[in-house]
Amino acid sequence: MMIVADKDVSLVLTGTGDVLDPESGVAGIGSGGNYALAAARALVDGPLDAEAIVRKSLDIAADICVYTNRSVTVETLKS
Repeated sequence: MMIVADKDVSLVLTGTGDVLDPESGVAGIGSGGNYALAAARALVDGPLDAEAIVRKSLDIAADICVYTNRSVTVETLKS
């Protein structure tokens, strides 16, 4: 699975070719996905930009889920 997003839409791409549109435009995948999703939903209305929300929510997920580590790669494309 992979999450892709731009300023207007977030999508989850599955290994079987499905394209999913998550509720509220926020998505989480992987072993700590539900924890990261919960953290991101709590942070989305705050002052942080999208990349900061991703990094902070994954850090929170790593605190909660023993299978989630802190090795994170966030790729950002400049428009």
